[in-house]
Amino acid sequence: MSQRRFITQGEGLPQWSTPISHAVVVGKICHVSGQISVDAAGHYVPGTIREEAVRAFANFFAVLRAAEFSSADIVFVDIAFADLTEIGEVNALFAELFPEGQRPARTIYQAAALPMGSKVKVLGVAIKD
Repeated sequence: MSQRRFITQGEGLPQWSTPISHAVVVGKICHVSGQISVDAAGHYVPGTIREEAVRAFANFFAVLRAAEFSSADIVFVDIAFADLTEIGEVNALFAELFPEGQRPARTIYQAAALPMGSKVKVLGVAIKD
């Protein structure tokens, strides 16, 4: 059985007051917890849907780096919205972040509420070849 690594801290990772790991690595698979628009201290940074999504993805990528993975390793992304009508802005950002032919599988949905009143939350899975 593969050894598990729990990613709880690292350069550029927000500090959480909740008892979770930013990610758990099992073998060549990295499961990244939901990331929202927070700063290094873990304080919510409100903004437009694009601004919050940019920060959420930046946190997501920081977690991957701390786990010794890269954005090229991402195979699945789950995006929760406070308001699904704002998907267009996040779709445009998604296209910028992931080149055509290298886009991960994805689910999207509208949540009744997101942590700290955020507009968007991103989580996912990465696998090293």
